[in-house]
Amino acid sequence: MCTFILKTYNQKDEIRNPHFFILCKGNNSGKPLLSPCPNCFSIQFQSEADKEQVYWLIFCLWQSKTFYPYLRGSVIPFIILRDMKNCIQSALDKSDRNPEQFQKMVATFQSMNQFENQLKQNLQAIQKAKKLILFSFIR
Repeated sequence: MCTFILKTYNQKDEIRNPHFFILCKGNNSGKPLLSPCPNCFSIQFQSEADKEQVYWLIFCLWQSKTFYPYLRGSVIPFIILRDMKNCIQSALDKSDRNPEQFQKMVATFQSMNQFENQLKQNLQAIQKAKKLILFSFIR
């Protein structure tokens, strides 16, 4: 069973345990982050393995828009700490019941994420090529 400490990020607090951050405001609420931002939660673990497991779990939840029903607010949507904690805990319970299926899902998400990043790089290269063609024509 993975234990974690989830709390609102405070710039003054020093975090020593394995950790990452979770965006809590905006339409991307629930997105796991490696570096902090002003509107995020920090989540801490006892081990690096627990951190990796929960990071990818939250990434999968965020990609599937699981946090969307928990958003509150009319102008800037946000998720509260209690809802985030309950959502993570229930997903962890499900992953503990089916660890093989969870590992398979994480591996699939990792490979798809890697493929998506490669496609983004290809699109950026295409955009650069278009600009170069245009600039060479103008000159």
